[in-house]
Amino acid sequence: MHQSPSPLSHGQGTASAWVQRWSHLVPPGGTVLDIACGPGRHLQWFADRGHAVTGLDRCPEALATAARFGEVILADLENGPWPLMSGTQARQFGAVIVTNYLWRPLFSVMADSVAPGGVLIYETFAQGNETVGKPSRPDFLLQPGELLSAFKRLHLIAFEQGFLDNPPRFIQRLVAARPGLQAGIDPAPRRYAL
Repeated sequence: MHQSPSPLSHGQGTASAWVQRWSHLVPPGGTVLDIACGPGRHLQWFADRGHAVTGLDRCPEALATAARFGEVILADLENGPWPLMSGTQARQFGAVIVTNYLWRPLFSVMADSVAPGGVLIYETFAQGNETVGKPSRPDFLLQPGELLSAFKRLHLIAFEQGFLDNPPRFIQRLVAARPGLQAGIDPAPRRYAL
């Protein structure tokens, strides 16, 4: 089950430092999907950089704000079907962004939604957060290394887990790419600038 402070406070403000740090890996002109986008702070970040953006959330009030930046889709990701199916395949994006959201049954579809040559940028709460605040239920906290095992079929670029102090929280975050050629790009191995 998804847990956030409130439907409108989730996602307000500037883009996550983790998302900002790794957004250069999104292929030029690549589309961006933000899962549980809230009012659209990451949609705005990528739209401002020329990317077409799509946001999913279950809160109509949040999506009303997020709609300023691109396509938004009202969907209950935990109790309904994946809303971005094209036949039997998940619609794919140059980047899939997930912050402050954990619903383990979606891990596979998240990976499937990353287009060849695209990236997954994921950051959410981890075990230990129960000592400093919410979320505190184990169902809402990643176990040590959980993102590494959940997305092992993607090419790992960066991974961190630990404590951040402003605001105090335990997090786990990952950046991973789906191997494959980007349209019109030389088949040489892609360099993921750190």
